[in-house]
Amino acid sequence: MTTTNLGVALVTGASSGIGHATAKALQNAGFRVFGTSRRAAAQRSDGVTMLTCDVTDDASVAKLVDNVLAEAGRIDLLVNNAGVGLIGAAEESSIAQAQRVFDVNLFGVARVVNAVLPIMRRQKSGRIINMSSILGLIPSPFNAFYASTKHAVEGYSESLDHEMRPYGIRVVLVEPGVTRTAFQENLTRADTPLPAYAAERVRMERLMRQWVETGDAPQVVADTVVRAATDAAPKLRYAAGKQSRQISFLRRFVPASAFDKSLRKQNGLPV
Repeated sequence: MTTTNLGVALVTGASSGIGHATAKALQNAGFRVFGTSRRAAAQRSDGVTMLTCDVTDDASVAKLVDNVLAEAGRIDLLVNNAGVGLIGAAEESSIAQAQRVFDVNLFGVARVVNAVLPIMRRQKSGRIINMSSILGLIPSPFNAFYASTKHAVEGYSESLDHEMRPYGIRVVLVEPGVTRTAFQENLTRADTPLPAYAAERVRMERLMRQWVETGDAPQVVADTVVRAATDAAPKLRYAAGKQSRQISFLRRFVPASAFDKSLRKQNGLPV
């Protein structure tokens, strides 16, 4: 591939926010880009081909990959960006609701990966970028199940990378901090709210809104994805933005007790 023809990229969850910015950034970098949305989206005039896909449905994922192959003949880069959030105390979510979040954020990633890997193995090349989060590195009160999915994506991706290296395929993680998108507005709320957590839940949601308002622009994450996609010798993890870099450093080097106190303070909890 040349610097102006870097191959074929597939980006899930590309209708808005980080996914939209990422699809456009990859297109500008020289990839032919296919993006997905769960519902039919109008075709964009920026060179990105939009297709429908529900990452929780095996048949939908298989159809997506078939459609990309029919049009482009190969897939060189997969960016797993589709995801959902969930806010509320851990006790306030039913197991069925928690399973739904895992079905999108973890098993949705695995479904698309499993559909694309045979293609990349035949090509003897490929790169997979899984969108993690700073919440894949640290605890997050009132986001327990969402944070759990991102911790799981971290372990899944790191393990998969070791399995895929003999086939010329690398698997990497991009870890955004808080980002200015509509993600917070589209959060799922816990389905069995309890009076015991009502005040703290409201306070935490207000705090999250404040964080989002001062968060990174989606382009910060998109630029990091381009770097992760094009580095000749990719790293396993790419922190996206100053906040993510700081938290990654602190989590690694600050003593656990000090980190715990700092996290509680940042979340407005008694230290």
